[in-house]
Amino acid sequence: MAKSKPYVILSAAISIDGKIATRIGNSKLSSTEDFVRLHKLRTKVDGILIGKNTVMKDNPSLTVRHTRGKNPVRIILDSKGEISIKSKILQTSNKVPTIIAVSKQITKSNLQKLNNFSVEIITTGKKSVNIKLLLKKLSEKKIKTILIEGGGTVNWEFIKQNLFDELIITISPFIIGGNNAISLVQGKGFDKISESPKLRLKSIKRLKNHLVLSYLKV
Repeated sequence: MAKSKPYVILSAAISIDGKIATRIGNSKLSSTEDFVRLHKLRTKVDGILIGKNTVMKDNPSLTVRHTRGKNPVRIILDSKGEISIKSKILQTSNKVPTIIAVSKQITKSNLQKLNNFSVEIITTGKKSVNIKLLLKKLSEKKIKTILIEGGGTVNWEFIKQNLFDELIITISPFIIGGNNAISLVQGKGFDKISESPKLRLKSIKRLKNHLVLSYLKV
């Protein structure tokens, strides 16, 4: 692990055909057992990161609920600071440490909106958040491990920029289909298989009808 960035774990539940949500955004893929596993993992990391779109679609709390343990620092990628004041993230920011990562494109009104809450604002990048620089700043704050629970766009950015170390995928017994359903990784994608990160299978765990695959980046 490079000292300039935390250890980054990409985590997601996918259908058999590689989707993380249907075309209308339904993403109920995990089982009760898998939720417990995920929340135990949350207690072992320093930070948990998602993008603005996940906040808008799912309105998550990003807290530890299905087991006992500490809540990780919540980190939200939100270039323009558009997160809703009614979101659980902002409404509970006085109870759970929260970082909003924005770019220089954020408006004064949105910046003022965020300043009304107990959040730490980190500004990197001109038009979008500079993830590599953000990770460096998070490392300086003694955040050594980060769990990415974002959508396909966030996953693509971390994979494209080679900024992840481990991949934990739960394969759920569902087939979703659809050109507009959201895949594990969105974005432009790689042109050649040879451009894909090299992964080594670390472990396989069966949770009834679900399979949890853990890969390390070689």
